Parts: sequence; structure tokens; C-alpha cells
Amino acid sequence: MSVDIEDMGPVDYLIVEFRGNRMTGEGLPLLVDLVDRGLIRILDLKFVRKDSDGSVVAVELTDFGDEPELTVFEGASSGLLDQGDFDDAGAALEPGNSAAILVYENVWAAPFARALRRGGAQLVASGRIPVQALLASLEAGEEAA
Repeated sequence: MSVDIEDMGPVDYLIVEFRGNRMTGEGLPLLVDLVDRGLIRILDLKFVRKDSDGSVVAVELTDFGDEPELTVFEGASSGLLDQGDFDDAGAALEPGNSAAILVYENVWAAPFARALRRGGAQLVASGRIPVQALLASLEAGEEAA
């Protein structure tokens, strides 16, 4: 992948656990839509499985069959992820479950990021607020009111 770092938007990752190794594919068309609309660029999409003995193994996209939605992402690999990352992801999984590890660039934010860099600014922290925490905070505020 040949990309000028100065032109990139922020890069995020997420890990989605599938209980009992069951993936419905319901979210894949939405992911494809985000890519097609130029909002994100997939840098890596890997799948892992945590066996009952706690070992974590990478699972190839081709192991899921010929699902057309999945073949769109075949070859999405920047080389950022390695076995250490798979093991870290596996630490968040229950045995017998699998997960998708998605690394993506927020292309929508690239012009903003470029402008900040030109001005000498740099991102020094970022984070996410889990939906559950947001809902709990909103509920607590409503109860207090």
C-alpha cells in the first residue's frame, strides 16, 4: 500500500465478536457502502477464532465460503496486523467465539487532518465512548432531573 501519510485521515480499529462463530453477514453490505461512498478505506480485515483451549488462530476469508459480500474484502491487508494483534484480540473473546478485526482509515476526515497538519497541529489523544456508557449517563441524567 503506497499512501502519503500526510494525506491520510485518522486510522481506527475495531474488533467485533461473533458468538459461537456465527456470522450472519448482515453488517457487511453497510461496510461495503461506507467504502463505496468514500467515507472509510479498509486497511485490514482479518478474522480470528478462539478455541476452547484458549489458543487464537487466524481464519482466512476463503474459509467462510463464497459469500459475495466477503470476497469484496479479500486481500484487504496492509501488513499492520500480526499474531500478537490476533492474540490481543483473542484476549477479549470468549472461548468458542470468533471475531473480525477491522483497521480502517477515516477518509472523510482526511481534508480536516491535512489542514491541521499544515497548521502545525497534531492529534495527541483520541477515544471512543461506548454506547452502553452513553446510555447509562443519559439515563442517570434523566433520573436526576
